Amino acid sequence: MDRDTYYMQLAIDEAVKAKQKGEVPIGCVIVHNDQVIATGHNLRETQQNATCHAEIIAIQEACQYLNSWRLENAELFVTLEPCPMCAGGIIMSRVKRVVFGAMDPKGGCVGSLMNLLDDHRFNHQCEIKSGVLEEECSQLLKSFFKKIRERKKKHIQ
Repeated sequence: MDRDTYYMQLAIDEAVKAKQKGEVPIGCVIVHNDQVIATGHNLRETQQNATCHAEIIAIQEACQYLNSWRLENAELFVTLEPCPMCAGGIIMSRVKRVVFGAMDPKGGCVGSLMNLLDDHRFNHQCEIKSGVLEEECSQLLKSFFKKIRERKKKHIQ
């Protein structure tokens, strides 16, 4: 197993934790010098906080771990393409490299709707790799939302 696949599998493990809490199954890990220094999974519903995305939680933890807001040598692995807020957090914390699994055609800002991480108008750009364990990441989300739709149908009938 290559290193990107290995770390994405850890992000998927985080996504499963979110799913077990009834959260949208998105997970993230941040790696620095080949060591996982932070993890995160969605907690938006649990915390009733719009900013509790997996990436933001992991970025906060990584900054605390390194005692710095600069994550210049860090790599962020996340199961779903980052949204505008998370892409902004990635830029502002100067993450070196972002690896994600599934594309997000409705909210993704690392290639789907736009690419904030490679916009040269900002003072920082990231290396980007997409599609790592894409099918596994995608399937987690599809099965989660399918169950929600099925539950809603039962309540309507």
